[in-house]
Amino acid sequence: MSQHTTSLSIVDKLMSRPNVLIVDDNERLAQSLQQLLQMHGYNAEVCSSGKDALQLVADIKFDLMLLDLSMPDMNGFDVLTELATHPAHLPVIVISGTKTLNAAIEAMRLGAYDFIRKPYQPEELLHTIENAIEKSRLESQNRNIHARLEESENLYRYLVNSSPDIIYTLDDNGCFTFINHRVETLLGYRRESLIGKHYTEIIYSDDFDRASYAFNERRTGNRATRNIELRLKCKDKDSELRHFEINFITVVLNATGTYDNALELGTPFSGTYGVARDISDRKKVEEVITRQAYHDTLTGLPNRALFKDRLNVALNHAKRNKQQLAIMFLDLDRFKWVNDTLGHFYGDELLKHVAQRLSGCLRAQDTLARMGGDEFTLLLHDLQNSDDASHVAAKIVDELKRPFLLDEREIFISSSIGIALYPDHGDSIETLVKSADIAMYHVKWRGKNGYQYYEASMNAMFHKKLSMENELRRAIEKKQIILHYQPQVDVETRQIIGLEALARWHHPELGTISPTEFIPLAEETGLIFPLSDMLLGEACQQMQSWDQEGLLSFRLAINISPQLVEEENFVTKTLSHIEGLHLKPEFFEIEITENLLVRDLENTIAKLKALGKHGIKIALDDFGTCYSSLSYLRQFPIHNIKIDKSFVGDINTHNESVPIITAISGIAKGFKLDLIAEGVETLQQMKTLHRMGCNKMQGYLFSKPLPAQSITKLLKHQTHLFQKNGEPSSTLLTQH
Repeated sequence: MSQHTTSLSIVDKLMSRPNVLIVDDNERLAQSLQQLLQMHGYNAEVCSSGKDALQLVADIKFDLMLLDLSMPDMNGFDVLTELATHPAHLPVIVISGTKTLNAAIEAMRLGAYDFIRKPYQPEELLHTIENAIEKSRLESQNRNIHARLEESENLYRYLVNSSPDIIYTLDDNGCFTFINHRVETLLGYRRESLIGKHYTEIIYSDDFDRASYAFNERRTGNRATRNIELRLKCKDKDSELRHFEINFITVVLNATGTYDNALELGTPFSGTYGVARDISDRKKVEEVITRQAYHDTLTGLPNRALFKDRLNVALNHAKRNKQQLAIMFLDLDRFKWVNDTLGHFYGDELLKHVAQRLSGCLRAQDTLARMGGDEFTLLLHDLQNSDDASHVAAKIVDELKRPFLLDEREIFISSSIGIALYPDHGDSIETLVKSADIAMYHVKWRGKNGYQYYEASMNAMFHKKLSMENELRRAIEKKQIILHYQPQVDVETRQIIGLEALARWHHPELGTISPTEFIPLAEETGLIFPLSDMLLGEACQQMQSWDQEGLLSFRLAINISPQLVEEENFVTKTLSHIEGLHLKPEFFEIEITENLLVRDLENTIAKLKALGKHGIKIALDDFGTCYSSLSYLRQFPIHNIKIDKSFVGDINTHNESVPIITAISGIAKGFKLDLIAEGVETLQQMKTLHRMGCNKMQGYLFSKPLPAQSITKLLKHQTHLFQKNGEPSSTLLTQH
């Protein structure tokens, strides 16, 4: 063992030896006593006065004091009196030569552990010292235990009363023996008023049965009550602690039985201890989430998931009881027009009004659901006969014909309803919903605004539309849809000032399919995005070809679907096609329709202005046919407006179209916009338009839409556009 380790051991032993303070003014006796104590394992310190002793006690921790009573400056009685106020609780053995009994009694009264007369027997003294130190140690230990218990109890009491949970104890009769302050803020009861009351005082009446198991819990450990949900009632609104808008809260409860002595088996049951945590906010959130999962957020109606659940239950019920039920699939006619023309805000408001009217047409046991968009489904239970469904459908059709008033604006719509019956038209959820959907589309194809029961023959028509969608998808992939170009001419300069790109679908088996058929289908199915991307790419490649041939002295007008403008990357995608082929944006013109102007106004303006900054012109097509507003001409970066061909066509037969065209021409001049008329087919139309100030035109009088090859020839020989007398040479154009 090293010397360092030995030194540490000695220090540890010395530090562990009891410290004794010897207070005696007889130096010889004090030193003799010091040597005796040190021989028997004590550390002994000597001082000769009472004042010095008190100072040492204040500075050093001693386990025992050996005190003489007779000292010159401060006697032993005074020292004992001072030590009584000292927090250290130092035990004192008085060693005195005084023979009187009163001195011993007074010393003991002042707190001395024992009184030993001089001369003393060393063995007796050492035995007394040992006992005094041991007693002091036990008393100190006991004080520490009590202090810790008191601290622990205070902490427990603080934690219980500060807990966010209700903590309570019940006796074996179910009456409260303790409940914390949380009951006051959560339920509004004074905690004192509940002591001695039965637990049912705070239980919501509907939950009495469930509460009895938890509040009378006798089990302990893992078998005790865990996480049971209950409702606790709040005190009435007159509670002095808090004003309660609700009459109950939901809690999750944990409870365990308590016994007189938990460490001994067979001890009697004393009551129940429980903790109740308020989960009302969580329950509200769960209810909101559940409602959102099964209800439409706009109308509050059941959604597709809840409708299928209810249909499944109703279908099983109908099968067991051999009853009829009906499924209706309803789609609003002209709703897209409302959305496109007035905007989504009005569209949403209209859907809310429609939901209210539809609900008024049904019985309480029936289900109305919104499937999405402007589609609704209805479930009619327990039909007596199949005609019952047609009565409801007729009522709905009539109800939705009545005008809707939105912001002092009358809106007229109608509905197309398909009806499928169980068991006539299917015996499963999927079959019935599909049959009702097919019947609804049949009403749409017949002209809308009505209802129709499903018939097996309708499948062919439905599959035709589905087949058309698939054909369109393949046509885009195989690039069967190409562009034709119709010239726009200036009748004064007799030059081509622009071309309008028009899509043409030449189907290898079905022949030419009109854009009026496949463009709406493309918009409905989302195929408008890949279709437009393909056609814009083709248009830019053709413009590059004309540029390389030195023929690019005009603008190409391209029609844009409103859905494309709503795309976030509409501007960058358009510019990438143009600038990717090193073409100048000023040779392009984007044609938009009026219904785009009311769709997401702020974003639409920003996107069109971004295109305008790059030099692309914006033309307003079909001007005057929709929800026209002169304010749009001020807000939007429009450079050109087009007179719709319906106004041009009326020039020959209706005089009222002339003032309309005159007004449009005046608007164009007032706003300093270019004006072009489309659909010009006769000389009379051309001359009338020219006379009213419109010089730029397009139409079959000049040329029908032609493939790029024919347009290339025409661009090279523009002198063929007009005869010598100034009239269009349409025959020559057609040959090209």
